[in-house]
Amino acid sequence: MDFTIKPQSNAETSELVTENNTALKFGSGTAKVYATPAMVGLMEHAAILAVDSQLPDGYGTVGISMNVKHVSATPIGLTVTAKATLTEQDRKKLTFHVEAYDDAGLIGDAIHERFIIESEPFLAKAEHKKK
Repeated sequence: MDFTIKPQSNAETSELVTENNTALKFGSGTAKVYATPAMVGLMEHAAILAVDSQLPDGYGTVGISMNVKHVSATPIGLTVTAKATLTEQDRKKLTFHVEAYDDAGLIGDAIHERFIIESEPFLAKAEHKKK
């Protein structure tokens, strides 16, 4: 099956920094600032939004790598926005450049890879691990 995705496909998504997505809450630090794992999740979500609507029914993407830099802390009350752009496609492997911003500027930068999967067989293979 051909999985050609439109080059430079992009999307963005945002979330408010609250007590629930701080480093303290995630256990990834001791400060009440936006957690790196929360930023990574937001970045992945932006990448999903950039391409999933272009896939056939029954297909999706899964993250396979993330090379991320979290360069600035964001306090509770500000909004973080992640912007993902598809930069390369190699058959089923998709590579994105993702940036995250708060109201004051850039807070994160990443190269993120995702892989196109057929959802049902992928989930069945994961469930088989229980046996």
